[in-house]
Amino acid sequence: MELLTALTVGFLFAVGIFQMLRRNIIRSAIGLVILANAVNLFLLSTGAYDGLAAAYTTSTGQRSDALPQALVLTAIVISMGGTALVLSMLYIISSRYKTADMDEVRGLKN
Repeated sequence: MELLTALTVGFLFAVGIFQMLRRNIIRSAIGLVILANAVNLFLLSTGAYDGLAAAYTTSTGQRSDALPQALVLTAIVISMGGTALVLSMLYIISSRYKTADMDEVRGLKN
């Protein structure tokens, strides 16, 4: 199971980086979302622990660690804010230049 999770995280990182390096702005935004999901899956899989009780209970026994869940929740909120910023920039660029290709956008090389 750990090998499958590691391969999935690696594949998502590779697809996200590949899409971010494309010249199309929309594909770059999709790559950012995929990369953020890969980071969330990585944080959750590195902190996974097989406890006998949930992290929020007061029962005796070996409890699961709640820190990875809190980190993933924080990463989700941060990636949502970053995605909103990128989508708003995409909207402004596409409405101003009438294209989604970075090669056709003028005035960004100054």
